[in-house]
Amino acid sequence: MTDTAAPVGASTIAQDQLHAFIQRIERLEEEKAAIAADISEIFLEAKGTGFDVKIMRKVIALRKKETAERQEEQSLLDLYLHALGMAID
Repeated sequence: MTDTAAPVGASTIAQDQLHAFIQRIERLEEEKAAIAADISEIFLEAKGTGFDVKIMRKVIALRKKETAERQEEQSLLDLYLHALGMAID
């Protein structure tokens, strides 16, 4: 049987690196969960003051897009609605 394992020092370094990567990812996942909870609280607060959370989410999604992309989507939406007789004139 041939031994193809890495030298002990290299193996320890790789294990330490892997462990560090995993710990960093786990820490970030915890932070992400905390941020998601904070965002949910803000939406609940907004809803409690009378804002429509569904529309707020759409506005946030639209703000992430470039103006040209938003305009193209709106044009297509208008075209489709018009074709279906649902256009708002």
